[in-house]
Amino acid sequence: MKILISNDDGYLAPGIIALANALAPIAEIVVVAPDSNRSGSSNSLTLDRPLSVQRAENGFYFINGTPSDCVHVALTGLLNFRPDLIVSGINQGQNMGDDTLYSGTVAAATEGFLFGIPAIAFSQLHKGWDELDAAAMVARDIVERRFDNLPQPYLLNVNIPNLPYDQLKPALATRLGKRHESESVIKAQDPHGRDIYWIGPPGGARDAGEGTDFHATANGHVSITPLQIDLTHATQLAALRKDLS
Repeated sequence: MKILISNDDGYLAPGIIALANALAPIAEIVVVAPDSNRSGSSNSLTLDRPLSVQRAENGFYFINGTPSDCVHVALTGLLNFRPDLIVSGINQGQNMGDDTLYSGTVAAATEGFLFGIPAIAFSQLHKGWDELDAAAMVARDIVERRFDNLPQPYLLNVNIPNLPYDQLKPALATRLGKRHESESVIKAQDPHGRDIYWIGPPGGARDAGEGTDFHATANGHVSITPLQIDLTHATQLAALRKDLS
């Protein structure tokens, strides 16, 4: 089994190192990740400048671009083989509900999925890397499941509570919850007295009922949500056609 690993926290992040160490015994792995933290970069590709690829002492490749750049470059120019699986993470912090639209972690997996390769994004519920070894063990367990009953390729979003391995409850198949709208930006001033703005915190959970990723992880379960990319609002097609007729 050949696995391409990426992330959005950068190639030096503890999460990607733990993930690579956990998967190396069961697969041939290659790590291609951003040179620095690119959280919130979503599915962006860098089109206004060239990208450079370098290799670290530990064998990881790193690129001065986004998570999507990393997977795209790996699949279309860097690797001399086609991976069997794309794995992204382990992210420092949850990617649940509406977060998935902005997540660079999910975006790296999505880029592989768009190339027809199964892909899984892994995130820990809380920042700080607590119980990272347990999360890496969960990631390995999930990769080893293979998911032969899912249509190929599949795209899975996994969120793992920061708990010891033996305290984690079984993985549940979940749907994405929903958040309230984001909180206001935080206004400040730079050293020259000019106004600057920091993006504010995400909104709290609005739909966190049973069956959602929010509910599962809050109760100690690993959450696994299958994602799709088709953005067509199918139920509005008939109404739109009527308006256009």
